[in-house]
Amino acid sequence: MTDERRYSCETAADTLAWINDIIHFLTPYYSSLINAHVVNFFKDRQWENVNAEWIDCLRREPVQNLLLIPSGLVQDHWPASLQEFILKLRSMVFSQKQADINTALPGLQTTSLNSVLAQGMNVKKRHEVEALSAVVSAVAESVRANAIVDVGAGQGYLAQVLAFQYQHPVIAIDACSHHGMVTDARAERIKKHYTSKMVKSGSGMQNLNVPKTITCRVLSIESLKTLVETSVPGDDLEQSMLKGENQEDKGKQHCPSDTNNRSPTVLAGLHACGDLSVIMLKAFLDCRDVKAVVSIGCCYNLLSEESLKDDESQCGFPMSRAVRSTGLSLGKSARDLACQVLSKYYPEVVRSTPSIGRKGKALRRRNQRRSAESELHLKGSTCHMRQNFPAVVPAESKTEGTFGSASDSQTLPGEISSNESSGCEGIKINNKFSNFEKFCQSGLSHLGIEHSDDVNLQCIWKEAEPFADLIGPYWSLRAALGPLLETLILLDRLLFLQEQGGALEAYLLPIFDPNISPRNVAVIAKKIDKD
Repeated sequence: MTDERRYSCETAADTLAWINDIIHFLTPYYSSLINAHVVNFFKDRQWENVNAEWIDCLRREPVQNLLLIPSGLVQDHWPASLQEFILKLRSMVFSQKQADINTALPGLQTTSLNSVLAQGMNVKKRHEVEALSAVVSAVAESVRANAIVDVGAGQGYLAQVLAFQYQHPVIAIDACSHHGMVTDARAERIKKHYTSKMVKSGSGMQNLNVPKTITCRVLSIESLKTLVETSVPGDDLEQSMLKGENQEDKGKQHCPSDTNNRSPTVLAGLHACGDLSVIMLKAFLDCRDVKAVVSIGCCYNLLSEESLKDDESQCGFPMSRAVRSTGLSLGKSARDLACQVLSKYYPEVVRSTPSIGRKGKALRRRNQRRSAESELHLKGSTCHMRQNFPAVVPAESKTEGTFGSASDSQTLPGEISSNESSGCEGIKINNKFSNFEKFCQSGLSHLGIEHSDDVNLQCIWKEAEPFADLIGPYWSLRAALGPLLETLILLDRLLFLQEQGGALEAYLLPIFDPNISPRNVAVIAKKIDKD
């Protein structure tokens, strides 16, 4: 049904051809799916912008089939054009199947974390740190780097594994001072463990690499370059300079006088958000001391998209010259939650483009706690309540809906479908409207708007309810575009590096199990030593 073209990104020409096919495919769907925000679904009657045959077919499908659409699975009885759309889309998505990193990076050895290094990590974080630390260490060894800079280090998990387990000098940079303090405290505990272990074994005391921490908000290429140039191990910097203060200006006063003796450095980032991943890639090119970069991006919705008249060096997307020349823009997220209430009763607030925040997430947590408390209260009773959690309105993902996946589909805990009743005689629960009412009131309160009796939430609910079964089909089609949009961003970053010519080696490598960590593709680049 679709062509079986095998896409490649081994060369700049291959990458550009892939990008051009994606852009050509996406163009017809920008207004109907990509730039539309699901929270405007009822207000803008967004289902009317999608092929009516597709919507009519999908609204009769079981939820299980809808949730499989983003994965590229189709049903034989669907319209041929719908099947073609989904299969063609999936054929252009960069494969996120976990690579055999031991084959991809010769000499790499993945080591399981001991209980001390893994303390505090959940399963996802431990998996990520185990894989990424091995990759970064192998890359650092290959370019003979003397230091690794962990950009957006968080609580220092990656930095500490690279320092204590792989014995690399590491600098951990994060914007949050609390994270810096946690990193330092955790590193001290780990250091005591290794020191005690050396004493007990009688192996003698060895120097332990302890990550240095810098609290600094990296807002530009220049700020990251300054941090790298002034903070690599061996510089005569006081330890106090490396903690707690923004050194963007002070750091320039401490540049080593002998600039030829700086240490080769690797930049590493585990899910560095938004433009931070972009800054890392550009600093890698601009900073002579940085010999390699390993970057796994995140929060693509936070990328800056500036017009070509602006300083293109600070633009988060697109990065490559070729994609910039097309004038392509992914578009910004539309207004946030409960827009149908705001647009009807508070149009002046809508025009100011408010941000209500993650009120839905907070509400789900409250309801989940209440549900758990209710279950504990009813435990042991002969009356057992049967709950049904249908997939209705998907929760807004971290990427605000544009790059969602099937796993993002949620409903409010404790919700029971309107045609379901509990197993308890005489008890009937239908709290969908109640949740909607609480959700809207919470959002309006966040905007400083007091509740008014003139706001008829029940009327809005009744107007929207007949079209509720269209949300699933619409959202599933839109979510299916997410992996393709992510592919476009990743290929643009790779092409940006490939456009630099033969001085670099650059490639994309999925290093995590996507079932554990879906944002799993690393951009890896190294400067080729001409000596």
